Amino acid sequence: MKAIINQSIVPAIRNMKDFDQLLKTDYEFLVLLNAHIAQVKPLVRRAAEQGKKMFLHADLIEGLKSDEYATEFLAQEIGPAGIISTRNNVVLTAKRKGLIAIQRLFMLDTLALENSYVQLEKTKPDYVEVLPGIIPHIIREFLEETKIPVLAGGLIRTDEDVRLALEAGATAVTTSRKALWQKQEA
Repeated sequence: MKAIINQSIVPAIRNMKDFDQLLKTDYEFLVLLNAHIAQVKPLVRRAAEQGKKMFLHADLIEGLKSDEYATEFLAQEIGPAGIISTRNNVVLTAKRKGLIAIQRLFMLDTLALENSYVQLEKTKPDYVEVLPGIIPHIIREFLEETKIPVLAGGLIRTDEDVRLALEAGATAVTTSRKALWQKQEA
């Protein structure tokens, strides 16, 4: 059984200072954004030692091509809780390897929205991260159309943005904004 995200904020880590700070919090799930491939294994290990589960944004790991082979490597050698990616083959491989698969989708226009439904029929991820996360009516539409849990990310700047995304049905909000981590700690 895959883990269920049970926190309203999922902090997204951009630097090591934030990582160290978040290890001391009650958050169970964290997202690792920008990291070098050599940093990833020790970071995931340190997080696990503190009871944290890491989602790796596969598209943003420096020194690693974001494809199915890299995803197999991450699953076998690094052991994160899950993978976030915009790439279908990465999401499918993460699922096949037993990781939580999060498909990141950018909602730029109606065509992007319609294409995302076609993508999701193929990949059937565990979660969808919708960007920008400040469009509650799209969050609602995604949930109604796909029945896939939604994470709202991108341009979430205020408590009001968090509240609106959650009220629209988002499971959680992913954010690198530290002020929101402290206010919403698990």
